[in-house]
Amino acid sequence: MSSNFDTGAACAERLDASDPLAAFREFFSIPQGTIYLDGNSLGLLSRQAEESLKRVTKEWREQGIGGWLGAGSPWFTLAETLGEKAAALVGADPDEVVCAGATTVNLHALLASFYTPRGGRTRILADSLNFPSDIYALQGQLALRGLAPEEHLALVSPPASPGDSGLLDEDSIIHSMTREVAVALLPSVLYRSGQLLDMATLTAEAHRRGILIGFDCSHSAGVVPHQFDRWAVDFAFWCGYKYLNGGPGSTAFLYVNRRHFERRPLLAGWFGSDKQAQFKMRLDFEPAAGAGRWQISSPPILSMAPLEGALAVTREAGITRIREKSLLLTDYLIFLADRLLPEAETGIRVATPREHSRRGGHVALAGDERMWRVYQALKARGVVADFRPPGILRLAPVPLYNSFGEVRDTLVLLREILDSREYEAFPDEKSAVT
Repeated sequence: MSSNFDTGAACAERLDASDPLAAFREFFSIPQGTIYLDGNSLGLLSRQAEESLKRVTKEWREQGIGGWLGAGSPWFTLAETLGEKAAALVGADPDEVVCAGATTVNLHALLASFYTPRGGRTRILADSLNFPSDIYALQGQLALRGLAPEEHLALVSPPASPGDSGLLDEDSIIHSMTREVAVALLPSVLYRSGQLLDMATLTAEAHRRGILIGFDCSHSAGVVPHQFDRWAVDFAFWCGYKYLNGGPGSTAFLYVNRRHFERRPLLAGWFGSDKQAQFKMRLDFEPAAGAGRWQISSPPILSMAPLEGALAVTREAGITRIREKSLLLTDYLIFLADRLLPEAETGIRVATPREHSRRGGHVALAGDERMWRVYQALKARGVVADFRPPGILRLAPVPLYNSFGEVRDTLVLLREILDSREYEAFPDEKSAVT
């Protein structure tokens, strides 16, 4: 963590003045009167994303069905085109990534092929801190095979020590890679704490034990560089609406290492067909050569369209520069939290690992039952953050559009809200969306 930080406004101004990505902020529509620190839930609209969406609607209006082959980026191969553009962000070959489906749908599609219980290997290894949707999918995949989730789903939990609450220990995960495990599914970044797992080591240790391993990279894709091919990850999937800024409910992505291209998709659909065979309308499925074979239905073109422009922005900024600024932003946030919100005075602590190698793109501030009301008070002051039960406030300064000044303003506001007990004016009842 930088030793050049201080709590004064001049420090934030100096950091913003030397920010090589500062100009990218102008591309984004930031809700008026807000400090938007919720890009780990929904990224903002860029001018480029809006333009690519407008272009596609114009093509639909003017070409109708002709857009499947005649659009600027032909719709028929748009899933593969966007996959190629995203591949470099995760260290993959272009044909190993495809833009398709939704996050949990892709998990189901991948597990249908990669989870093949046989003999004594029947278990799926996951963790108790993963996003619930993933766990629901794992339970469903087991039930589809007539296996009881309570027996065949092994969940690694955090250490019992309260000080380690919300973090996973890689050694515990590796210790749980027993002979009964067929496949492991883990998050790249834990959605509550922001902990970044050591994917390279976990993959190597899984393979040493004959276990296939996949990762949900929804909280890392677009803000943390990955090297899927170098690490030999078997499969991965992620959404397009967080750090990739593809819009609400945006189409997702999946990755399959090329050594698995011979696997047959068991949740097969016609858009997973070899493109030359697709319109021959044969009843025998002829899968595409690459990751595209795991597509199922016709691609949602209007949902995919903003991703073309959004990915152009991310690629122009460069994932290495994005990560460098992300780490500096979160270093600064943690520094300010330590100085302005000391745990001894506020009861709030930084729950995110401080080491760069263990930190994703957001910082979790853990507190008590006040945190939901503190979150509401911040929102009333114009700070768009994120709450996760039981008492986690997540702050995600996004390198493409957040400034160091906004980080400082947020921490100063937090201290004011706590000192004035302003949060007491807000209800305890949770809303449907937090």
